Amino acid sequence: MIQIRQLKLMPGHSDRELTEKAARTLRIRPEEIASLRVVRQSIDARKKPEIRLIYTVDVKLVGAREEKVLLSCRKNPDVGPAPEVRYRFPEPGKEILAERPLIIGTGPAGLFCGYLLAKAGYRPLLLERGEDMESRTRRVEEFWKTGVLSADSNVQFGEGGAGTFSDGKLNTLVKDKDGRNTEVLKIFVENGAPEEIRYESRPHVGTDVLSRVVKHMRERILSWGGEVRFSTRVTELVIEGGRVRGVVCENGERIDARAVVLAIGHSARDTFAMLEKKGIPMEAKSFAVGFRVEHPQELINLSQYAQRRPEALPPASYKLTAKTSEGRGVYSFCMCPGGYVVNASSEPGRLAVNGMSYSGRNGKNANSAIIVSVTPQDYGAGGPLAGIQFQRMLEERAFRAAGGAVPVQRYADYAGTERENGSAVAEADGMVREKRERHVPADFAPAIKGAWKFADLRDILPSSVRKAFLEGMEAFERIIPGFADDAVCLSGVESRTSSPVRIPRDETLQSSVRGLYPCGEGAGYAGGITSAAMDGMRVAEAIAARYQIFQKNERKTLLRGGNDGTVSE
Repeated sequence: MIQIRQLKLMPGHSDRELTEKAARTLRIRPEEIASLRVVRQSIDARKKPEIRLIYTVDVKLVGAREEKVLLSCRKNPDVGPAPEVRYRFPEPGKEILAERPLIIGTGPAGLFCGYLLAKAGYRPLLLERGEDMESRTRRVEEFWKTGVLSADSNVQFGEGGAGTFSDGKLNTLVKDKDGRNTEVLKIFVENGAPEEIRYESRPHVGTDVLSRVVKHMRERILSWGGEVRFSTRVTELVIEGGRVRGVVCENGERIDARAVVLAIGHSARDTFAMLEKKGIPMEAKSFAVGFRVEHPQELINLSQYAQRRPEALPPASYKLTAKTSEGRGVYSFCMCPGGYVVNASSEPGRLAVNGMSYSGRNGKNANSAIIVSVTPQDYGAGGPLAGIQFQRMLEERAFRAAGGAVPVQRYADYAGTERENGSAVAEADGMVREKRERHVPADFAPAIKGAWKFADLRDILPSSVRKAFLEGMEAFERIIPGFADDAVCLSGVESRTSSPVRIPRDETLQSSVRGLYPCGEGAGYAGGITSAAMDGMRVAEAIAARYQIFQKNERKTLLRGGNDGTVSE
């Protein structure tokens, strides 16, 4: 197999044009290419409005000519042998597994951990406090319509985890020398995601596709002998002699297990409290807070493509970072082209928001969280759960701001802007915004799932965080004209960017309590759907490499093989 990099074509090209371009690069006829597989596709907008698509492709030739062709192209740095990165699940270990592996949570970490273990024959049991995908979706949509919140089945909890009601981004910065990232995308495609996610530089599936993929993965887990229980909240770990022995559920049921995976997500605050009571080592960690910021999608398209309605190109996105005068990091997070802001609350009397888009990303607005880094120094001493209390304080303020609806404020009002003859001069904490052309219409409206109303957001964030947010917005204005326009809509509070807690684990991926495997975003080892899935895979590998395949009721099953239907022991 030969790999070719840096193949450039116009958007909207045909498959034949890509094949012909590859053939010209290799100095062969298109008919000599037996197959062509796109490895990576990215958008080059450096010379806008002249946009190009850049490809990396793997090419298989007709006959055994690869060595000869590679030799003829030896002076081309963009042509070479295709590297082989193949994911390999470990062989079963030697220790006897007395009970099947137990996984708490069915977000990406728990789901992929369960998927691999089930496929390998370990018959895992997955426990999920929320509902199955169909019931959860109805519950969430009802919440957005009526405001009636289910504490256990909402945007944060339920099959698929918090990422289900998001943009469905599948890109990650995690190194992939072992092929886990590639395997995650492969599994998604096998379960209904589009083939393009395997090669796009910024793959996404959208909440509508992701929900179907998650359901299909669950069905496969069941077909391989696994079990998934919904509406089953774990309230206690059973620990004896420094080792986990099982869990107790809310209904009082005890389930024995020697391998327990904690894939609880970043919002399982009651579970974190239980872990603290049980003496599980935990530590507070840095995270980030801020607001969702909405713009017309056409504005973002114009800044990135120099076109308001580009053909043959996806809605434009952005990724922005800044360092404030006080050294704080401000950055965009979970950018949703053509998306919606959603009420993502999970506790009564508290309000949090997130961004979501469908696979088509065809909404009129773009939104992103603009967030400010906070550390344990910001929210004071209070033990490992101090960050949670900080989140709750902000969410309570957001809830009060609009009486339980999502509070929205225009940037001009949040920054303290005074209008002057149709232009604006902003003064906020000593900063002055110069007069400038406006790009967002004064009547620009937010796109929000759930009730919303205009309100005052200025007292939600601490003053130092608010100042950093404003500095970041002004810095981003210099990159994308119109980013900090008066009519831009802010909503909040964005507080669930990542877990405020880390659960330490050793090289075997276990906590100091043996048999307990902290996993995914909730445990502080991931930051998105793909990285969480990859961490779930790592934990599955660790369990499989240690234990023999679990044989469920093997002896009883054999005894039931008679024709008379009797069971004797």
